[in-house]
Formats: sequence, structure tokens, C-alpha cells
Amino acid sequence: MTTVAELIESMRRNPADVRFADLKSVCEATFGKPRQSASSHLVFKTPWIGDPRINIQNDRGRAKPYQVRQVLAAIAKLEDMNHAK
Repeated sequence: MTTVAELIESMRRNPADVRFADLKSVCEATFGKPRQSASSHLVFKTPWIGDPRINIQNDRGRAKPYQVRQVLAAIAKLEDMNHAK
């Protein structure tokens, strides 16, 4: 079983080749359950002010590269917030 940390590292190496299920697992582990999942989009809440959401969608079993990069940026921001405490 691949850990979340291993998935994140794999996403950093190649954001264009990420399975949607892996991206969803990372988002759920990092941000909790999606607040919206009735459509083709999953929306996750983030703990900061501004644009407080992560939006991902399934593209025939694959994650869209720009959404992978957005998730990685949100994870980096969350890590920075946690280190600043």
C-alpha cells in the first residue's frame, strides 16, 4: 500500500501522470472529506482565508495536471502554516 507521503512525492515528480483515485486519497488525507461530491467535481475546504477550496475532477480515471499542481501548492501552504506555529 502506497503511503500519502509517497503519493505526494510521486505527484511532485510527474504531475501529468496521476491517477484520480490517488489525488482524491491525498486530498482526503490532507483536507478531510469533500464538502461536495454530487457532481463530477470534488470540492475540499482549506483552512485559510481567500480562496478556501480545492476543486478536483475525474478525467477518465486521471487527474488534470493543473489541479495536481494546485493541490501540491495547497499542501505546501498548509505545511508552511503548520511550521510557522
